Amino acid sequence: MFEIQQLNPETYRQQTRRSSLTIAAIFVALAMLLSSSAVLLFGTPGGDNFRWNLGGVITALALTVTLVRLLLWPQPFMAAAVYGWRLKRSLMRVTNLMHHVKAGVAARDPVAMQVLRFYHLGLSQMHQLDGNSSALSEALAEINQHKERMAALGMDTEQPRLYPDWLHAVKNISVLAQ
Repeated sequence: MFEIQQLNPETYRQQTRRSSLTIAAIFVALAMLLSSSAVLLFGTPGGDNFRWNLGGVITALALTVTLVRLLLWPQPFMAAAVYGWRLKRSLMRVTNLMHHVKAGVAARDPVAMQVLRFYHLGLSQMHQLDGNSSALSEALAEINQHKERMAALGMDTEQPRLYPDWLHAVKNISVLAQ
């Protein structure tokens, strides 16, 4: 389950910038260290050492990814970046099933309507956190129309959570309707 949290966009951008710079610095330091070490150990003086440099950079990339996932991911300074990643991942899961979701909404399926409302709320927050107000204004008419449709049906328009079983249900309902 993913739940939308209320975050200050300025604070979010500041924290994600800091965590991005930290990760970039780790990668650059590892790439320089590993590339230099590989050339020193295996290279030839004055020769073509491109493959050793490339090998060091690729190893540094793999090591950086491992460090981020295993050591940095649970750290408090990474919380905003992790939240943003999880938000975007949740939105992508809905996007991948959007044709099922829209078919369910057209059939007035309550689960599909809840999933679309979560998607709209998550998308709105993502655009606010990223400072992308123009993309948000383009989607506002569809967002408001769906919210009004839910309210007219007596449904709760606050859908801050996305449950994995909702996605399975929407996919299965759409398949059964065909």
